Amino acid sequence: MECSQCGGRGLIVRGDKAYLCPTCRRRKIKARILALSKLTPQMRKYTFDRFDFRFYSPYLRDEEKGITYYESARRAVEAAKAFVRDFLSGKAEEGLIFTGAVGSGKTFLACCIANAVLDAGREVLFLVVPDFLDEIRASYDEEGAFSEQEILLTAKTVPLLILDDLGAFIYSEWARQKIYSLLDYRLNHRLPVVVTTNVRLEDLGESLGERTISRLIALCRPYRLLVEHDIRILLRQEKEADRRF
Repeated sequence: MECSQCGGRGLIVRGDKAYLCPTCRRRKIKARILALSKLTPQMRKYTFDRFDFRFYSPYLRDEEKGITYYESARRAVEAAKAFVRDFLSGKAEEGLIFTGAVGSGKTFLACCIANAVLDAGREVLFLVVPDFLDEIRASYDEEGAFSEQEILLTAKTVPLLILDDLGAFIYSEWARQKIYSLLDYRLNHRLPVVVTTNVRLEDLGESLGERTISRLIALCRPYRLLVEHDIRILLRQEKEADRRF
């Protein structure tokens, strides 16, 4: 869309002086922040007002806490909204970790946080942990690509980091060290992290190591999302049913 202020030139000329167009500048900043986030177009659609509580049973209960799946999801969403408010006001002293089975809404909720922060014009980096580690490995072989140090530095210093799918694998010592270094830096510099994992918090130590888990617990408050069935499968079934009618 052509800028109504400068006609797409990027400059506004008044007399013998030229000024950078503020509208174009804001657009460029927004585009840069969005590119940094690594959110896909589909993930940009995941917002708090689209979080669907109908997938969380008001009857089934979390055996550990004694609350319903619905109540557990409600608490997680409220915590996510409160985190966004605190982050935007500079008061986010700790992050969040969402645990739960595959298809329980963890990534969706993490994207809700990311999109709320992005829409406020703030920087966030959304990393799928296996892809992040692959990107570091690839940096060893690609000339002209980002170096390992540059990739890690961005993840270490971005105002808000979201780590999706942490702990789903048995990591090598190399991978453990990268994750430890990242979390240790953010803990020491009081930079918040939001994490999702399919693994129960008490079992993460097996794949990540006790040092990393110690930092993760110090960085994040845990919330659990519980579902009876994989939400992705249910949504697929609904789409197929709609096509038949």
